[in-house]
Amino acid sequence: MKKRHRQIRADMPQGAYSPLDAAISGRDQATLDMVTEAVKHRQTLLAFQPVMQARRPQQTAFYEGLIRILDATGRVIPARDFMPIVEDTELGREIDCVALETGLRALIRNPSLRLSINMSARSIGYTRWMRILDRLLKKDSSLGGRLILEITESSAMTVPEIVVDFMNRLQSNGIAFALDDFGAGYTAFKYFREFYFDAVKIDGQFVRGIHGNPDNQVLTQALIAIARQFDMLTVAESVETKEDAKYLMSIGIDCLQGYLFGAPTIRPPWISDKQSQQVA
Repeated sequence: MKKRHRQIRADMPQGAYSPLDAAISGRDQATLDMVTEAVKHRQTLLAFQPVMQARRPQQTAFYEGLIRILDATGRVIPARDFMPIVEDTELGREIDCVALETGLRALIRNPSLRLSINMSARSIGYTRWMRILDRLLKKDSSLGGRLILEITESSAMTVPEIVVDFMNRLQSNGIAFALDDFGAGYTAFKYFREFYFDAVKIDGQFVRGIHGNPDNQVLTQALIAIARQFDMLTVAESVETKEDAKYLMSIGIDCLQGYLFGAPTIRPPWISDKQSQQVA
């Protein structure tokens, strides 16, 4: 289908605006409008997914807080439906601010919680993001030691030197860093040893069905070996079957995350049935 779309564009006179272009542009604008309204009216929240220790007894190592917005009907919209469109915009920076503040407030309310929050490398140096972090760290000095910031591999590789400096500065506050979507194909290994992420999260494309896929077995073992060389914790994403979990444990994975252990939920264990999560 994508090839067909490219052919349609190739057949158009230069400068022409096809119906397909108009449809895509209209869809993207509708998404931007929806996210803008959600942020403006504070219709945002986090969904929490457990990350489990691979070693028995399998206990929750930490939770990942995944940003969600509410559309005009109150429907919960996952990040995959809007982040690709807003990530490179100012609105993407605002979403990162919302996710950070909501996550930090969850940590304040729950002293035993350890939580990872996603951010784009593009938010490094964003004044409001840093102001939120500094203000809430001053309010509760224990937050840094319970916060993990996840940066995707593709995002980190856009400005590797800036990411390295950013991590060095914030790790002094006890904040840990995880490289998300590890193995997706973007990492320049000349920078990898300089990053010194605390953890890597192996991309789900290598994990799903791994127990019966020799190619992915070899690739995942290689990714684990690289992480182990640099003393980084390994997390397998998108673990959906017991067979995959068993295989991953057999090759030394440290943590497991996926629907096998729990879907992201806006009602995590520390929120009672009578409570609903406050919007950001």
